[in-house]
Amino acid sequence: MGTQAPTDQNNYASTDIDAKLAKQKAIDDWLPITSSRNAKWWYSAFHNVTAMVGAGVLSLPYAMSELGWGPGVVILVLSWIITFYTLWQMVEMHEMVPGKRFDRYHELGQYAFGEKLGLYIVVPQQLVVEVGVNIVYMVTGGKSLQKVHHSVCPECKNIKLTYFIMIFASVHFVLSHLPNFNSISGVSLAAAVMSLSYSTIAWAASVNKGVVDNVQYGYKAKSTSGTMFGFFNALGEVAFAYAGHNVVLEIQATIPSTPEKPSKGPMWRGVIVAYIVVALCYFPVALIGYYIFGNSVDDNILISLEKPSWLIAMANMFVVIHVIGSYQIYAMPVFDMIETVFAFTMFVGITFPFFGGLLGFFGGFAFAPTTYFLPCIMWLAIYKPRKFSLSWWCNYICIFFGVLLMILSPIGGLRTIIIEAKNYTFYS
Repeated sequence: MGTQAPTDQNNYASTDIDAKLAKQKAIDDWLPITSSRNAKWWYSAFHNVTAMVGAGVLSLPYAMSELGWGPGVVILVLSWIITFYTLWQMVEMHEMVPGKRFDRYHELGQYAFGEKLGLYIVVPQQLVVEVGVNIVYMVTGGKSLQKVHHSVCPECKNIKLTYFIMIFASVHFVLSHLPNFNSISGVSLAAAVMSLSYSTIAWAASVNKGVVDNVQYGYKAKSTSGTMFGFFNALGEVAFAYAGHNVVLEIQATIPSTPEKPSKGPMWRGVIVAYIVVALCYFPVALIGYYIFGNSVDDNILISLEKPSWLIAMANMFVVIHVIGSYQIYAMPVFDMIETVFAFTMFVGITFPFFGGLLGFFGGFAFAPTTYFLPCIMWLAIYKPRKFSLSWWCNYICIFFGVLLMILSPIGGLRTIIIEAKNYTFYS
């Protein structure tokens, strides 16, 4: 009898654990992120391209005009390197605990900072990012549809931007019923192809146009304060362009994994391909667009390009297709948490359709933490690299750069929104 009680206790404990695991599996099989785990490495590639290359690339020439040649090139290259490094960290941390997968950003945060603190740190930031991205994409999709309409039929009656945003939003009322990440893989693939296509059209059409008359590369603002706030806003626009980290764990969660073949292998191959595509899209658009238009470039380079009208209409249609897919990539993790928030994004997009200001504000306020330095803080908390080692220095440099972005760029973005709002009529 003396040995029977522990055995019974062990049986009860084992049964309790099995019940909890079964319950968790049932929940995972139902939730959008984890209901399907049969993705291939190329799914990772085009999901990451779709998540990363979006509305932000169209604003990079404008960001260059606010940064100037020297600082602009340095910040673009640094952002590419830093975010590539922090994305690698997140891929590595996905399965760092044997037998456990951190399928969601907040789950990794809870492991790094504690059950409650991790939620408080990560969830608000991730929600702001994903809802913020989709507000911007509502504006981008609506403006691009409006541009298509104007390019195809310049003599037609002018239609309010509000209606085009509503048309764009109506597509998502259908697509949002798709059950999981893998079910939107076709949409995501089309979106990835479109992003490369319209980015190529943007810089190729700029080259074809040639440098505009009396081009100027000096800062557009006439005052020192205006130049400074414009610089801050541009930092946020660049940060917005590198936004894929907020869904990278969720993308990796769709890839099958075994101890012999962990998911980080195919995921990392996809990330490398995605970042090559990112470079091919971002750097030519940013540098050529700024070289051609100088500081007269619009906050969306496709607006600066007027001819050939058929090509610009096609490029804008490609943008619409891309942001449809990208919207769903960012929406899916939030559907995983709350299912009702996105009618909200249409309303805000209609009310505040300020492309450049929204990029700067959201880029700094939310994207800088989740993309530039939160992965580094979690890496330091979990792995505790030796003080002053290469890993220690790399992480603290990224943290310093990211904190500067988070503090400075929302200031510039908010100022841009306020200035643009002065002459704006709501729901016009």
